[in-house]
Amino acid sequence: MTGPGFIVGLTGGIGSGKSAAAAFFARHGAAVIDTDALAHELTAPGGAAMAAIRDTFGAGVIAASGALDRAAMRQLVFNDAAAKGRLESILHPLIRAESQLRCERDLAQGAPYAVLVVPLLVESGSYRNRVSRVVVVDCDEATQIARVMARNGMSREEVQLIMAAQASRAERLAAADDTLNNDADISGLELQVAALHRKYLILGAKKTVTG
Repeated sequence: MTGPGFIVGLTGGIGSGKSAAAAFFARHGAAVIDTDALAHELTAPGGAAMAAIRDTFGAGVIAASGALDRAAMRQLVFNDAAAKGRLESILHPLIRAESQLRCERDLAQGAPYAVLVVPLLVESGSYRNRVSRVVVVDCDEATQIARVMARNGMSREEVQLIMAAQASRAERLAAADDTLNNDADISGLELQVAALHRKYLILGAKKTVTG
């Protein structure tokens, strides 16, 4: 990765525990920038992506509040594969630019390192060049399915379809510099994050010294 500061890319499959891991990193003082949260900001009422989305897809995907109607957009993307590419061409450059801006801002304000949460980091490819380390939150696929079914009320088949569209567990692990195992209880994940935090403080300090 080029540029100032130490940035960790955090990723994992649906239901793996990315949000819990990110929250633990934040408790240790890391700056956490979540690209999913940025996407929601960009598609909220008055969000920076909304004018282009309206121009591209029409008023049918705009809710009464002025936000993106996510259900309508999901249906559109489901029925038109090219629509997904058009939506990504609007959102992805904005997310990349804003996430970089926030990483640089938080590091300049004294954060020891930044954690950039990118659910599809392995799939996107381009994010790998923007981070110093990739940490993957990993768990058994059966655990993923059970968690998402309980959390989102989805059927097993719905969860499996989402997982099939993501990188495989093996592909994520192959891309990982560090892993966090989240098969057990949350306290185990917390301890692993604490260990990585100490490691990243050292690596971040070295990067600051070497530039």
